[in-house]
Amino acid sequence: MTTLRHRGAGAGEGTGMVKLVGSANENWPDISPYVVHFTKAEGKRKAYDNSLSILSHRRIEARSRFGTGRQYAAAPLSICFSEIPLHNLARLADKRGCYGIGFRKEFIVERDGGPIMYAYKDTPRAKALRTMASKAKADQDDSIWKIAPFVDQPGQYGPKSYFYEWEREWRHVGNLDFKETDAAFLIIPENLHSQARGFFNDAEAENLGPNYRCPFIDPYWNAAKVKAAFDEAQT
Repeated sequence: MTTLRHRGAGAGEGTGMVKLVGSANENWPDISPYVVHFTKAEGKRKAYDNSLSILSHRRIEARSRFGTGRQYAAAPLSICFSEIPLHNLARLADKRGCYGIGFRKEFIVERDGGPIMYAYKDTPRAKALRTMASKAKADQDDSIWKIAPFVDQPGQYGPKSYFYEWEREWRHVGNLDFKETDAAFLIIPENLHSQARGFFNDAEAENLGPNYRCPFIDPYWNAAKVKAAFDEAQT
């Protein structure tokens, strides 16, 4: 079953183009209608600090290159998301921290983001993509860079193995600007929910920043607690 969605601002606005996005089914708990972006600690900045910066500026900055050919300067900077079901967010929280933001999949697809693909190392398709990326390593306008950031090549690389299919990763090329109303939920530890709600309410009242009225989700909650948070937000 699919849902027809119009493209949003910044993704062909005024062109009349539309995109199809698969619908989630509430009876399929392994399928999520959302994607999440976790913040992590960087240098002296904690994951909390980076999350607050994103929410304040309403922008997720693309700072790293991903996918096939990411070692080349021509490869574009991208942002990573995951479509892991919300009751399984602990898998990511254990690796990255307890702070993040969630969007509906439609929001990302409307802005030309989407799920990544896999071309396992040393397969013919992997070799073909690496060859094309190598030929375009000095040409950032080559069409391969519209594909390569969305194709990872899992495999054994020296002493390390790279197999992260379980992350169900999505990507968006370039910075992602959003409004506070675009956020489907925020990922915040449960013991800070009340404090965070007051912080955003005060920011709005004092005209100091955006107010996120969406649900707050603890990444270690089970499915029942996640559902309760969304139900409460609708009352």
